[in-house]
Amino acid sequence: MAAVQQKIKESTGDKLFLTTIYILLSLVVIAVIYPLIFIISSSISSPAAVTSGRVWLWPVDISFKGFKVLLNTPEILTGYGNSIFYTAAGTFISVVLTIMIAYPLSRRGFFGRNTLMMIITFTMIFSGGLIPTYMVVKELHLIDTRWALLIPNAIWVWQVIIARSFFQSSIPEELLEASEIDGCSDMRFVWSVVIPLSKPIIAVLVLMYAVGQWNAYFDALIYLKSANLFPLQLVLRSIIIQNNSAGTMDAMKMVERQQLAELLKYALIVIATLPVLVIYPFVQRYFVQGMLVGSVKG
Repeated sequence: MAAVQQKIKESTGDKLFLTTIYILLSLVVIAVIYPLIFIISSSISSPAAVTSGRVWLWPVDISFKGFKVLLNTPEILTGYGNSIFYTAAGTFISVVLTIMIAYPLSRRGFFGRNTLMMIITFTMIFSGGLIPTYMVVKELHLIDTRWALLIPNAIWVWQVIIARSFFQSSIPEELLEASEIDGCSDMRFVWSVVIPLSKPIIAVLVLMYAVGQWNAYFDALIYLKSANLFPLQLVLRSIIIQNNSAGTMDAMKMVERQQLAELLKYALIVIATLPVLVIYPFVQRYFVQGMLVGSVKG
């Protein structure tokens, strides 16, 4: 005899609640997507349409003038190459150092781990300041070198806390004890057991450090002097400043330059955020999983 399935009828209150949730989520999606569509549309519209405010959703008088100007600027390609290097090398260094400090802090048998964790957390609230940090970097002879963007801010305390929480909740002590009985060394255990089991949190760390490194420009502004070492963000900043400086020119050229400067802002945003938008979908699954698992314990 076939079982008769009856659909559970939702109450009026439940329907009203779900409708409210859908409306709120739709508003959030619109608030997130609209700026992205607006920036892309503005970047491929004509300079006159952008400055006159005629672009509000879709492109107007499609033009790729902004991208042509940027791609014909040699500094852009140099800055792109530098940013890719800083992001790749900086992310690798940061992830390795974060795992090296977070994993020992997650083990109960590590002597003084609570005291060390308090000292590390203390730096989230208080720091030496800009001038002392600059003096340290200068004394280490890192000024105007690539290392100035890779070493001083290699470890972020919040990432250490997230990784430590993940290791505490995902790598049981019994697994370590069993490996020690079999004669496995600590380094072998980390490489053969901890790393393979920590792909979600590693993906989270890679994404966080990579985005931060890609968007960073303040350290480059302070520590770098040679233009051939500038990352993309600093190059884009220089281009905007140059195009906003009108100087002595007639009114027509001044208007054209102001229109181009406005158009370049949107084109620069697209160029700067494109790598992150391309990479994020591939690590989004690990990112969500790692954040949820890492937040189970403190």
